[in-house]
Amino acid sequence: MEVGAVPQEGNRTHDGQRKAVYARDAQGRIVSVASRGWEVEEIVTTQAVDALRALAEEARQRARQGLASPLEYWMHDRRMDLALLAQATGIWRWRVRRHLRPATFAKLPAHLLQRYADALGLDIATLRSVP
Repeated sequence: MEVGAVPQEGNRTHDGQRKAVYARDAQGRIVSVASRGWEVEEIVTTQAVDALRALAEEARQRARQGLASPLEYWMHDRRMDLALLAQATGIWRWRVRRHLRPATFAKLPAHLLQRYADALGLDIATLRSVP
């Protein structure tokens, strides 16, 4: 993409911010150009955020019914998946998957709850509850 072809349509999801896009300048070099975004990017981002909100709502309902732990809700609410939460906490993925079960989650020691709480930006009391 040439420098002059970098989209500047605007994107509500950027909230007025710009992002760097790489483009080729007149001398053929790859340079960073500030972009306000474009409509297609906004549509795709909005759809992805809506899908994440739907996952969080489904997890919230399952947690309220006792079919999932509050951890599953908070993971989706914070826009994380299993792999990202495992990486952020340093806990094996298979263990995180087990902790999504309500019975297993209820027995977690304080140090593991604190690791999850830190990764999700919550306190332990909030982590244990479902809004």
